[in-house]
Amino acid sequence: MKNIEQLEVKNKRVLVRVDFNVPLDRKGRVADDYRLREALPTIEYLKKNQAKIILISHLGKPTENKEPEFSLKQVVSQLEKLLKEKIKFLPDCLGEKTKKKINLMKPGRVILLENLRFYKGETKNDSEFAKKLAELGDIYINDAFSASHRAHASVAKLPEILPSAAGLSLQKEVKFLSKIKDKAKKPLVIIIGGKKNDKIESLPKLIKLSDYTLMNGFLSEIILVGKEILLGRPTPEKEILEAIEKINLTNPKFHLPKDVLISLEKDWTYKRIAGLGTLRREERVYDIGLETIEIYSTIIKKAGTIFWAGPLGFFEEERFQQGTKEVGEKIVRNYKAFKVAAGGDTISAIKKFGWSDKFDYISAGGGALLDFISGEKMPGIESLK
Repeated sequence: MKNIEQLEVKNKRVLVRVDFNVPLDRKGRVADDYRLREALPTIEYLKKNQAKIILISHLGKPTENKEPEFSLKQVVSQLEKLLKEKIKFLPDCLGEKTKKKINLMKPGRVILLENLRFYKGETKNDSEFAKKLAELGDIYINDAFSASHRAHASVAKLPEILPSAAGLSLQKEVKFLSKIKDKAKKPLVIIIGGKKNDKIESLPKLIKLSDYTLMNGFLSEIILVGKEILLGRPTPEKEILEAIEKINLTNPKFHLPKDVLISLEKDWTYKRIAGLGTLRREERVYDIGLETIEIYSTIIKKAGTIFWAGPLGFFEEERFQQGTKEVGEKIVRNYKAFKVAAGGDTISAIKKFGWSDKFDYISAGGGALLDFISGEKMPGIESLK
């Protein structure tokens, strides 16, 4: 895999795939700029070496209607604060107007293009869309480890068209995670939470890799639906269902919550703690229960390496934060363990509870990190080889 330092970038138009898929508050302001800051070393390197820097990214999951709440224009203000200079935002990724403005750039300046996912060719990994993007640059840099597990045009196709290399952030992630994937101190405890159900696709390999895999309630509910233990709910997608079929619920390494905190979407005053199997159709899982917290805490206490990817419950709301907070505290108090946290929601929880300096490594990648440590081939990395 070629590194950015191996390319001559002076006066070149450099397309940099970053991951600016950041959380926004109700006013459309960046609520957590961790991923913006992760891109700074590569941007600063390119500025120093007099490149013309064109940043490309996605934000959320917009439809073809190009909803304004998914516009990357919303990150411009915070990015300018971090770079301490004005940047130009272009409301399009394609076309002659965009190309003309890029060609008029001065070396060392930065342009941010609109959300890649406003174009259906991005998520469909369309070659023609990638070719049109490639017309905007002379060189391609992937600095988005957290998006590199997606076979999308800006990640998998662009490196086939333009001279390509890994950015400084992606290099750091691959180098660091390669070491801990192959040399993890035992026991290895992997904690899987959050609400992104695509994490389930990596579970069979993660269970095999780990000594203990601990699940939150939300993803465990999906697993029980796939196992036809919970009925009357939508069937998981094909890829997720195939992964669930490979999971042995009696495997002693694999832990679903013994109890969960249950409530209703429209009435949080209603609460009960019970087993997942008792979940009624109108009920939702919001946290793990006290018995589960105790079991998980005992396992975490003896861990040699801990991978944490996703909160245990809806920690943003105080009444549902106990599982995430108590399990997180047990993780940071295991002083002998090598501790790695991953993913945007996990990072938000870490910041909320003041644990930022308590981890050995924090990765911007959630699902990407899980794919990487489980040995899955990642399109964004494979395409750079």
